[in-house]
Amino acid sequence: MRILRAGDHKRMPWKNGKGETVEIAVFPPGASINDFDWRISMATVAEDGPFSIFPGIDRTLAILDGNGMVLDVDGSSPLPLTTASNPLAFPADVPVAARLEDGAVTDLNVMTRRNGLSHTLIRIEVDGSKTVPLPPSTCLLLCHRGALSFRRNGETGALAAGDALLIEGAAATVLKIDGEARCYLASITTG
Repeated sequence: MRILRAGDHKRMPWKNGKGETVEIAVFPPGASINDFDWRISMATVAEDGPFSIFPGIDRTLAILDGNGMVLDVDGSSPLPLTTASNPLAFPADVPVAARLEDGAVTDLNVMTRRNGLSHTLIRIEVDGSKTVPLPPSTCLLLCHRGALSFRRNGETGALAAGDALLIEGAAATVLKIDGEARCYLASITTG
């Protein structure tokens, strides 16, 4: 297990140059936006427009802050997303246009290379104590709001808002969490 502190996340321009992303974690370490196997990042979307195209990549997006946006994914019916919406999975190699509802939003993106990897993203509300089952995969728990302490297999630690916990080879264990926080759990599996 490794704690990734908010102040250490890497800031970089979007692939299309129209904004900035905050990279929380990427594999392999040091990979660019063109050659990653998986990537977890946050971005502030401040204007309507197209998403960057990532060939061979699947993406899941969740709204962290703001009044939401509507996505047009490859000409489908408009898909409204808010902080209350479940994360939305879609291919990152099709045209996607975003329209903001009322001001900028911050989103969370999980992306995996379709050839060999898949992922899930869920929101977890913590109010007191919670036991979170971890699938046998690479997992990243982002503490978006609040603060928490955690325990797993004798290891302990704490996360503040913006910090993340990276667990490689989770091996179908559990993570015990105490605190008050809104978190997101990304699980990345082979196959």
